[in-house]
Amino acid sequence: MKVLVISDIHANLTALETVLADAGEVDAVWALGDVVGYGPDPNECIERVKSLPNSICLLGNHDAATIDQIDVLTFNPAARLAIQWTQKAITPENREFLRKLPASQRVENVTLVHGSPREPVWEYLLDSRNAAANFDYFYTTYCFVGHTHLPIMYLMENGNQFAQMISPASFTPLKLVPRSIINPGSVGQPRDHDPRASYLLYDKETQTIEYRRIDYDIQAVQKRMRQAGLPSRHIQRLVDGW
Repeated sequence: MKVLVISDIHANLTALETVLADAGEVDAVWALGDVVGYGPDPNECIERVKSLPNSICLLGNHDAATIDQIDVLTFNPAARLAIQWTQKAITPENREFLRKLPASQRVENVTLVHGSPREPVWEYLLDSRNAAANFDYFYTTYCFVGHTHLPIMYLMENGNQFAQMISPASFTPLKLVPRSIINPGSVGQPRDHDPRASYLLYDKETQTIEYRRIDYDIQAVQKRMRQAGLPSRHIQRLVDGW
């Protein structure tokens, strides 16, 4: 069974459609939150995620802020402006979709969250020390997270006190090792200085993952963002991959 694992689409329909086409036929899709925020296509991205086969979608912090579950004042000024724009642009039906999203979900031997096992919506896992502390907050073999926009893995082997941080190579199948925290990176706004959309494929039978990067039409997204009056910082960072 092949699962497409994506996160942090951030209302970037062009990147999402490119990833879906590149991934090909899959048996299920796990979207790890932040379908909206930053980008110009919140309704279109929600509708596309809703149409995906055997899909699970989680609540991210931008999703939560859009439906007033998180105070927008906790975001930086540019992110706040994008959230406020999204709140006005989103349809009632899609707002209701966001309201119903779970903060976490377990699928067999995998835990799914947006931020971290300890704080599913909001906590960033950016270093080995913080990641190590989070292994006590899930009891499955693997945990898939998003939120940082960085394609990265943390491995905690039996008996170790510290987590090993790994930056996996793209397009190379990797055998998963218990226990691991895995981040597919961001579809719509990568932040590892590589502007290509990031995602991964998870083979449940072989217990392997394959990270992938794919170019998409960034200029088309930037044009829609300018037309919407979204912050210039977010327009530029699509090219910078940061």
